[in-house]
Amino acid sequence: MTIKLDQYKQQIADLYSRRSDTYDRSEWHTQIAHRLVEYAEISAGQQVLDIATGTGMVAIEAAQIVGDKGRVIAVDISTGMLEQLQRKIDALKLNNIEIMLADAEALELAENSCDRILCSSALIWLMDIPARLRTWHQFLKPGGLIGFHGFADTAFIGGVIQKQVFKKYGVSLIYNDITGTAEKCHNLLQQAGFEDIEVKTEQYGNYISLEQAKQMWIANPNSPTPGLLTNPLSQLSPAQLEQAKAEFDAELETLVTEQGIWNDITIYFTFGHKNAS
Repeated sequence: MTIKLDQYKQQIADLYSRRSDTYDRSEWHTQIAHRLVEYAEISAGQQVLDIATGTGMVAIEAAQIVGDKGRVIAVDISTGMLEQLQRKIDALKLNNIEIMLADAEALELAENSCDRILCSSALIWLMDIPARLRTWHQFLKPGGLIGFHGFADTAFIGGVIQKQVFKKYGVSLIYNDITGTAEKCHNLLQQAGFEDIEVKTEQYGNYISLEQAKQMWIANPNSPTPGLLTNPLSQLSPAQLEQAKAEFDAELETLVTEQGIWNDITIYFTFGHKNAS
């Protein structure tokens, strides 16, 4: 399987392929994928599109619900992730999942063909979220439902502090800005033409050690950064990056409590319907 991607997308594909062997060990990823499926109220016989399926946490659970008369299309740009999904499909002997190696921003599907469209933990990687939501709206059947995870702008302490530190260096990182509040998530769907929108807020955070927090430093100028074609950290010198890391560590040290450092993971489970008429 091969796919032609621009540099930004290829970096994302490579990043997740490298993570594919251990991705399923992430307990909270599994939890929030299950919760997304649960809230989506999938029924037997339905057609489900799983955007950025990864190792198929959503796709497999959905496939088990829709049964033999239903179908799940599982889309991703990472060959490593899709290989893991294929192994699971084979082990479970599922025959109602179609794996599609494709860019979620260049999907070509029939209009009015899906009952459910779900996107777990991946929306921030898209270059143009509003445009994609409008396209996915077209894919849905009348009355169909879309559901995605939005992460709060307070989520993931490493990213929050990095944003603060790099701002001093004239570097703006997007991270969770687009889905940063329940209102933003609601408006994204409303502006894309969805109705009966519901945003359910849940907390998956926990206390972590200072050492764990320091390991959340991800300032690699050669890695992709959500929503930006070019990683702005590439503008900084090695000395500036080293200084920024020292500031990052110092900032984290001020957050230590008896329980550790609070790592907020506020998630907005966001759902909207396509007009039924």
